[in-house]
Amino acid sequence: MKLLFIALLPWLGALVPLFGERFGRTTCAWMTAVAPGIALAVTLWVLPTVFAGELVQTSYQWVPQLGLSFAFRLDGLALLFAILILGIGLLVILYARYYLSEKDSLGRFFSMLMLFMGAMLGIVLSDNLIQLWMFWELTSISSFLLISFWWQRSSSRKGARMALTVTGAGGLALLAGLLLIGEMVGSYSLQVVLDSGNLLREHEWYSAALVLVLLGAFTKSAQFPFHFWLPHAMAAPTPVSAYLHSATMVKAGIFLLARFFPVLSGTELWVVLVSGAGLCTLLLGAYFALFKHDLKGLLAYSTISHLGLIVLLFGLSTQLAAVAAVFHIINHATFKASLFMAVGIVDHETGTRDMRKINGMLKYMPYTAVLAMVAASAMAGVPLLNGFLSKEMFFAETLAQDLFGAFSWVIPVLATVAAIFSVAYSLRFIHDVFFNGEPIDLPKTPHEPPRYMRVPIEILVAICLAVGVFPDLAVYDLLRSASSSVLGTEVPQFSLAVWHGFNLPLLMSAVALLGGLAVYASRAQLFRFQARFREPDANLVVEREIQRFVRLCQRLTLGLENGSLQRYLGLLFLATLIMMGSVLINLVPLAGSREMLPLDGVAITAAVLLAASTLLTVLWHNQRLVALLMLSVVGLIVSIVFARFSAPDLAMTQLAVEVVTIILLILALFFLPQEMPRESTQSRVLRDIVLAVLSGTMIGGVCYALMTRPLTSIADFFLAESKPGGGGTNVVNVILVDFRGFDTMGEITVLGIAALGIYKLLMHAKLFLPTRDAFGRAWAKDKHPPLLATVAQSLLPLALLVSVFIFLRGHNLPGGGFIAGLITSVAIILQYLAHGVEWIKGRLKLNYQTLIACGLLIATLTGMGSWLFGKPFLTSWFDYFEWPLVGEFELASAIAFDLGVYLTVVGATVLILANLGKFSTPFRDAAPDQIDDRHSTLKKEMR
Repeated sequence: MKLLFIALLPWLGALVPLFGERFGRTTCAWMTAVAPGIALAVTLWVLPTVFAGELVQTSYQWVPQLGLSFAFRLDGLALLFAILILGIGLLVILYARYYLSEKDSLGRFFSMLMLFMGAMLGIVLSDNLIQLWMFWELTSISSFLLISFWWQRSSSRKGARMALTVTGAGGLALLAGLLLIGEMVGSYSLQVVLDSGNLLREHEWYSAALVLVLLGAFTKSAQFPFHFWLPHAMAAPTPVSAYLHSATMVKAGIFLLARFFPVLSGTELWVVLVSGAGLCTLLLGAYFALFKHDLKGLLAYSTISHLGLIVLLFGLSTQLAAVAAVFHIINHATFKASLFMAVGIVDHETGTRDMRKINGMLKYMPYTAVLAMVAASAMAGVPLLNGFLSKEMFFAETLAQDLFGAFSWVIPVLATVAAIFSVAYSLRFIHDVFFNGEPIDLPKTPHEPPRYMRVPIEILVAICLAVGVFPDLAVYDLLRSASSSVLGTEVPQFSLAVWHGFNLPLLMSAVALLGGLAVYASRAQLFRFQARFREPDANLVVEREIQRFVRLCQRLTLGLENGSLQRYLGLLFLATLIMMGSVLINLVPLAGSREMLPLDGVAITAAVLLAASTLLTVLWHNQRLVALLMLSVVGLIVSIVFARFSAPDLAMTQLAVEVVTIILLILALFFLPQEMPRESTQSRVLRDIVLAVLSGTMIGGVCYALMTRPLTSIADFFLAESKPGGGGTNVVNVILVDFRGFDTMGEITVLGIAALGIYKLLMHAKLFLPTRDAFGRAWAKDKHPPLLATVAQSLLPLALLVSVFIFLRGHNLPGGGFIAGLITSVAIILQYLAHGVEWIKGRLKLNYQTLIACGLLIATLTGMGSWLFGKPFLTSWFDYFEWPLVGEFELASAIAFDLGVYLTVVGATVLILANLGKFSTPFRDAAPDQIDDRHSTLKKEMR
């Protein structure tokens, strides 16, 4: 329960700032901090349990048949990330209160920040692969909203779109990889996956699954060659950069590598892909960071470099390398978040982030300068700061590896080169911003920020110092617990001592510090060298490729979707023929062993009528009413076939649907052009004949192959369980209201939504009402023939009685709410046809929208009622009672659900047909010269 509490609190807290903004900015910030503050307190409450080596788990079943559940776990790795997410999140909330201007919506910002925080917590706490992926995608969406917070700026919109494109594509690859892993181990439970390391590594799908998972991790954590999106995400407000790009979003990919490290690492493919990507990213980020004039640009590339360092450590695939990677996750989050906040203060108080203008800030904001310089020194790996310790461990692991045989020395050399550039860009950050003369043309006069705006930086810098000076006391237990979860076994002995004596890692650190000083001293030559190369704008490249892809899609769409219904159907049938033909061609013989029923006169007559009416529909398609009648004959024959083969429910449904469909088509044909378009060319007619013959032959062959073979299906289960399990002998109805009641619930919901949508479209429709038919004959002046009105009025009570009878008997005999609803709908529509809309309005006080709502409400409440008895949703109940005069009588809860179906069908059907029909009933006798008057009158009525 504690884990669910931790995971859900930020989501609940996302609503708080939207209401709290009205009470002032400070109050809004404090109210926003309540939810993550409580979540952090609960997390720290279970910290001793996790440190003791226990795994805290919580699971809530969702779809157990598919292995889906809401499952959460808190081990050492999840604990570490939860503390980072919640702790730094709280600091960012305090910082953002002072950073954002009065013009910015603080409530909207905090709400989106809480959504992102909840999504990140969902990733690190998930114990189910599909659940993990769901939260993974939510981080992409919520980060898109945060990066584009200043949506008025083109750079923000483009940066957010690029980030979403890259990480979203990686998310799709990750989904495929997780699905493969789930299939490989036979479960989507993360615990089962973590227990199946050997099975995964030895499986034939391992390579594909690994590549897909790494694509998801690399795109999220900006690893080469997907690193280009991160610098452009710096268009976000600085609090977003401090949170997303130091401790959370970019660390999600790192978390994924750490989480799957015990089951996917240890293979040659893992080492090559992960260490290769990490090494390239480490070097590229460190090199390009030196040449960035924008402060956030420098920090963005330094983030890329440090993420590459962590990925490289995981790629080395040794236990101590994984420990070093986890340690640097902690250290990087603290010094990088503080640096981003310091940069935000400089930007906030000077109005620019251009290091060519921001000089000598030590004189104007000395307190902030000291904090920033300490954090930058930690980033450079200066002794007595946390960055030094993890970098020492990094150097030691590069020396210990022997991945490339005689060329293994290359990795520590390149690691030292990257460290040299790390010192160089850190030194440039310190010297160019806080020393280097006086500022140049600043938009604002610089000064220290508000007191509490510095508090988050002070806390983070204090952590950098505490870990650097007292690592065992400050971080040892947390690091050991997290490393144990990453390794999946006992953590090997490691030391966090500040002094290890004179050794090669210390020498490499010294070379890095001295080399960094030398590189910075000769930066002028390096800048001239770099200026020879034109740096591509990733935004322009991505936009160009997106536009190229859009044009390709447009050409493809225009080639396939040119507005010709004939082409669409032709391509559809052609594709179907190819797919079905490729299967049937290997089916020898076509006929199975099952005996066919003997032919009789009824079957032959029905087949002849069916074929003849189908052929006549095609031949007489110019005569719309006649073609429609022939089409109705097809539906009638199909319903007779259902009845012949013992499917009376289907026969009744088909018959009722046929009547409703014919009425709908008649109303629709009334508004179509009276003149038919020209006939197809002979080549098209020949094409259509060929497709029709081939399709008919193919479908006939499939049906023949199926009907002549024994069929074992789930039907036997329904036949056996219909009475004991559902309390009814009408198997079809029991399936609809009990066994597959959830499907029926979805279907009537869709029907109701469709009806309301059609109703809203018809409300503002402007349809031309023809006064004459295709031959120029005016419509009959008698709008409501007395004979039709008399017969329709007489049939109404009979039809309603029949529908009630069909409804009540449906659980044990052919019938049910759906059929009864169609019968009632036809009876009401017949009154509309016979008497007109105005006559019905005065006599039938029914609101069809309310009828739909009542039907859905009754069906939903019926399903929820089973919860009161501890049963799953829509579990039915039935029992038998003795009634006076009647005798034994069955009462089932399914009848209430069926009533909901009945009301929804009636409301939806009549709402559609009545509102479509109202356009054809008024002014039918208008003369051609009165069309304009009729249109203006109709418009007034519609208003």
